[in-house]
Amino acid sequence: MAKNNTPEVKTEQKIQTKYDRKMEARRQQKLKDERQAKLTKMIAAIIGLVIAVIIVASIAAPIIRKNAALNGTYVKVGEHELNGLEYDYYYETTVNNYLNSWASILPYMGLDTSGDFSKQQYMDNMTWKDFFDEMTVEQIRQTKALVDDAGKAGFTYDTTEEYETFLTEFKAAADSAGTSVSEFYKMNFGTYATEKNVAPFVKEGMVANAYYDELLETNTPSEEEVKAYYEEHKVDYDKVDYRSFTFTADVSEEATEDEINAAMDEISDKADAMMKARQDGGDFEELCIQNASEDMKASYEDAETEYSLNEGRNSSSIPDVVSDWLYDEGRKEGDIAVLKDEIYNQYYVVEFVNRYYDEADDANISSTLASQAVSEYISALIENYQVTDVKGNLKYLTIDETENAEETGETDAEGDGTDGSSE
Repeated sequence: MAKNNTPEVKTEQKIQTKYDRKMEARRQQKLKDERQAKLTKMIAAIIGLVIAVIIVASIAAPIIRKNAALNGTYVKVGEHELNGLEYDYYYETTVNNYLNSWASILPYMGLDTSGDFSKQQYMDNMTWKDFFDEMTVEQIRQTKALVDDAGKAGFTYDTTEEYETFLTEFKAAADSAGTSVSEFYKMNFGTYATEKNVAPFVKEGMVANAYYDELLETNTPSEEEVKAYYEEHKVDYDKVDYRSFTFTADVSEEATEDEINAAMDEISDKADAMMKARQDGGDFEELCIQNASEDMKASYEDAETEYSLNEGRNSSSIPDVVSDWLYDEGRKEGDIAVLKDEIYNQYYVVEFVNRYYDEADDANISSTLASQAVSEYISALIENYQVTDVKGNLKYLTIDETENAEETGETDAEGDGTDGSSE
């Protein structure tokens, strides 16, 4: 084997002293500190930028929302494009009117007026917000239709005096509420409402109302039409005078059917006995005293009143079983009967006195006929005022579509003899 003559190269390695290692450690630490400083500055810059964006956004958001409310189209009704400001005006007005009208029963309807309407169910598929939106849109449709029709008919109405009255009353209401007029506008008509920007909506409503009154006047029925209507609806307008006494079965809510029947039989016998006594010439009021409970005797004993006598009553204010008997065409003065009310476990002893028509109700009939005619006229008008949910916030509009789709699916399933499920 040939001998390798390549000279061996020897590398001289430097031996690190303790000092060298110390200096190297310092150099590495310096590099690390410089990198950390750069990273800290970079993070600080990013955080500053984010904070700046948040601050700008928080300042800009209300401006953006206000511009959208004042300028953008929120909903289109017919050919009318309403911005958020105008929709809020109608919405708040509708809600306030409803809450004021039904204040006494709202607690029983389960509505928390201080809560979010969109999170409270009005019915299974509709929230209170949906319900109020639907009412609002219908009010808008009617108002726009009336104002448009008024213009076509050449109807004009000077709102000056009525608007001045509105401003005076509104200021008084604000003072009474202990707030400024500007805040009261926001409370009643929406976040961005001011006296100036809602004035056109207020005046438009005044024109619509004035035109509605004009339509009522125009559609006032003749005397012949009033009399004809009365002849067809006598029961609704005739009044009756009658005497009555009520026997109520003494049963608890947990009573069995047998217990209820036994109690009803007992008061039936008492009612029959009272009727016979009256037919034999007994005084009705005296018979009431004899049969009344201790806490009711004083009412019948009062010499100043005839507690059993009911005068000028309409059929709608009388229990059905009693009304049906009183308004029978063959009924005559002095007729008396015992009538059973199974719903309330009662028996009535009823004596007919008189039935008559008060001609003062001619005005009520006239108003009813005029209102019906105008309602039909407006219904025809608003058919042309279709609703376009530009912002997609009127969820109630999709409820009917969903229900119709479900009903169609059920109908199809029934029609083809299947249960609607796929195999």
